[in-house]
Amino acid sequence: LRKFRGHSDTVYSVAFSHDSKWILSGSRDGTINLWDSTTGECLRTFNGHSGSGHSVVFSHNSKIIASGSVDQTIKLWDSATGKSLRTFNGHSDLVYSVVFSHDSKIIASGSFDKTIKLWDSTTSVCLHTFQGHNQEILSVAFSHDSKLVASGSADKTIKLWDSATGECLHTFQGHGHFVLSVAFSHDSRLVASGSEDETIKLWDSATGEYLHTFQGHNQEVLSVAFSHDSRLVASGSADQIHKLWDSATGECLYTLE
Repeated sequence: LRKFRGHSDTVYSVAFSHDSKWILSGSRDGTINLWDSTTGECLRTFNGHSGSGHSVVFSHNSKIIASGSVDQTIKLWDSATGKSLRTFNGHSDLVYSVVFSHDSKIIASGSFDKTIKLWDSTTSVCLHTFQGHNQEILSVAFSHDSKLVASGSADKTIKLWDSATGECLHTFQGHGHFVLSVAFSHDSRLVASGSEDETIKLWDSATGEYLHTFQGHNQEVLSVAFSHDSRLVASGSADQIHKLWDSATGECLYTLE
């Protein structure tokens, strides 16, 4: 449909604003670009990280942007002005995944230092550090009520955490390789995970029970997401194919190439 040109190196992360008007991209060139999704125009470039931007995300009103970097920091930016608002220091390795809670008051970050941290988005205070994985954190997600945090790791597991206490509630085991992406259904009852083992798995967030394995990709699954009614799971893979799955049965309904 459209190509966005402006980065000088590999693009690691992209995100839509919640009204779909803007697209964010984080690159190995150390910059974050904001694009008009309709015209492809680069509206703004955010400079400030001393290394590549591995994760970018909008707050839910799209006024604030968070970015995680190889420089071990998270930065917040004003999407309208490009101004750097604050920097979060505390991780001791690459910050690979960042996400806002649904009220945008809290940020979760996952790092190669094997920890997940929760931060107050207005004060930069670290609220909790979740420890339990024994390899790098590759993905973090909030449930839609923000009471739960899911983390996917290179240790092949997904962990479910109480965001208020930091308690690990469940550990989901079953993938044969790195867990690259995790997502909650909109009712927060289901967790989907995508892995380097080329599968998507579905889990019950309340009981920790394994529900389904979706098979059909022939390379690692890089991204998973639920439809708003939680009936569908979408997956994107390094095989350059996108699939839509029935969350109740595990059936592949559509393949987009």
